[in-house]
Amino acid sequence: METKKALIMCRTGMGSSMMLKIKVDKLIDKNHYPLDVTHDAFSGFAGQQNVDIIITMEDLIDEFKGSSAYVIGVKDIMDMEFLENELNKYFESQKK
Repeated sequence: METKKALIMCRTGMGSSMMLKIKVDKLIDKNHYPLDVTHDAFSGFAGQQNVDIIITMEDLIDEFKGSSAYVIGVKDIMDMEFLENELNKYFESQKK
C-alpha cells in the first residue's frame, strides 16, 4: 500500500496537535501504518488540502465537510484505543 498523508490539526497548531502527532507516531511504530504525518494550526489547512487523513479535535470536524480526506475527530487525546481503532478502519477501507 502506498504511503498516505495525514494532517493533524488543532486551533493554534501548538498543544493538542503536537500531542496527537506524538500519539499517532507511536501507533505508526506499533502497527506499521504507511503514514506520513504533519501537524499544523487550523489556519494552515488551506495550503495543505492534498491529504488522505485529517486528525483533529472533535469540535473542528464540521470545518472539514466537503473535504475528500478521511476525518477523525478526537474527544480525548489520551484515548489511544479510539485513535488506533479509527486508523485501523481507515486502512481496512483502503484494502477494498
